[in-house]
Amino acid sequence: MGFFTEMFARPRPQEHQRYRAALALLHSMSSTERADIGIKPADFPRIAREMSIR
Repeated sequence: MGFFTEMFARPRPQEHQRYRAALALLHSMSSTERADIGIKPADFPRIAREMSIR
């Protein structure tokens, strides 16, 4: 069920640019940096959405 939530969930239009910037930041991190903070690529949409709201 979580897959469908991630697949169909869309950021609000005013948050779209911040969401894209957050995703770019997450994708630019090396695998070592991601391992240090304990996130996986599957977590990127959720984390980017949380970052765009703040």
